[in-house]
Amino acid sequence: MIANHHCSIAPPDLLARLALDGTSAQKEAALRALATSAAFRQQRAVMGKMTRQFHLPTGQALGFNISSTRRLTVYDNQTKGRTFLPGVRMRGWGEPPSSDVAVNEAYDGSSETYDFYKKVMGRNSLDNANMELVSSVHYGVAYDNAFWDGTQMVYGDGSGQIFQIGGLTHALDVIGHELTHGITEFTAGLAYSKQSGALNESFSDVFGSLVKQYTLKQSAQDADWLIGEGVLVPSLGKALRSLKAPGTAYSGDHQPATMADYVELPDDNDPRNDNGGVHINSGIPNHAFYLAATALGGNAWEKAGKIWYRTLTTQLHANSQFDDAATATVDMASTLFGSAEAHAVESAWKSVGVLS
Repeated sequence: MIANHHCSIAPPDLLARLALDGTSAQKEAALRALATSAAFRQQRAVMGKMTRQFHLPTGQALGFNISSTRRLTVYDNQTKGRTFLPGVRMRGWGEPPSSDVAVNEAYDGSSETYDFYKKVMGRNSLDNANMELVSSVHYGVAYDNAFWDGTQMVYGDGSGQIFQIGGLTHALDVIGHELTHGITEFTAGLAYSKQSGALNESFSDVFGSLVKQYTLKQSAQDADWLIGEGVLVPSLGKALRSLKAPGTAYSGDHQPATMADYVELPDDNDPRNDNGGVHINSGIPNHAFYLAATALGGNAWEKAGKIWYRTLTTQLHANSQFDDAATATVDMASTLFGSAEAHAVESAWKSVGVLS
């Protein structure tokens, strides 16, 4: 059964900081985003209890069938502050474009993510069994976030104070990132707390970046290695995260690149602490992947991506830590490709201080 995680693209510590120290408009937007996210987590907890109590397949409690033969459907939540999902059906697989830009962007991004996993990794949707990819756009009112809720994708429109209006569906790497949380839940099931949670976030950043690189046909050398470039308002920064240079994406970004700067935080439901630093400390494995991919050269999805994918889907478990992921990727590099690739991956993890 899929866990009831609320894996969102917006770093909660960023929202918490803006709620305290932002402009009056940013404070209002950040508080609204935090409150909406908290309400949704409560709703998911109730739905999860229903699912367990009545032995329903995950997703049935929310009103759609995840084993549908249609592999992709986009719904409209209609910006009316409604929290029910999925909303009003707008576009299904193979149907013509909608007049709604957000609907089409969610459709295209989901389709491109599906194609990446199918053509590059040989995976048939998130569950490897043709699971329907469900998306809801226009969630909440000027909601500054997008998230995978355990069964589907949900996109806010952005307020124009934190996230650019319409920016969340426009960013292919954001879509790839969030859908990858679904693959993680169907495979390793990495617990969303501290190091295992940081790995959960990192794998989503890695594959969000790779979906974008594959679609744009960019080599590891040519890629920008940014997640969510242009989704924030310009005054806040250029992106949400940088795999190439963690800690440089936005104002107040304090992602570490190495274990020397690892941030020890409690997992205590305080958004400032980010579930024990899952969006913060993910900078360390993110940077390890960047170093490995650029050392291996060529297209990052061809070697580094396949090593990380096979590791995620076959070698890790709920409580895996950084050193577990490091050792497993080195072993997988050797298994899939050989000693030279294993050495490149090992050197990357040594550079960020996970291996010695």
